[in-house]
Amino acid sequence: MLRIMVALVAGVVFGFGLAFSGMMDPGRVEAFLDITGPWNANLAFVLGGAVLVAFIGVRIGKRMQQPVLADKFNLPTRTTIDARLLGGAAIFGVGWGLAGFCPGPAVASLALGVPTVLGFVAAMSVGMIAHDQLTRSGAGRLGT
Repeated sequence: MLRIMVALVAGVVFGFGLAFSGMMDPGRVEAFLDITGPWNANLAFVLGGAVLVAFIGVRIGKRMQQPVLADKFNLPTRTTIDARLLGGAAIFGVGWGLAGFCPGPAVASLALGVPTVLGFVAAMSVGMIAHDQLTRSGAGRLGT
């Protein structure tokens, strides 16, 4: 029960941060990504803040024997940059640029009830399920 409560609080804080920073506004995200237009650099500070928080979290985590609310850390083991990673990053970037959402802000924006957000999250969910199915079957192993 404590894990669920902590996850809920973390999700609410994360969602609040996304809303406060403007990440839930596709227009602001597109203005950040469009460096040839009237570029809005505000999200660079949001991204820099996220990198700083992640850096501190990783440094703290490396000093811990185990997580506070779990038996072990579940960290990625792959360290190679391959076609699969680059392809996924490209798909993520294109989707973010076209829709103005990445997964976190899209899920947080569900509370707004905007139809385009519902469509984005539905498409994102289908993509995630398709990736999971392809990965399990071995068909999605590009460049490995």
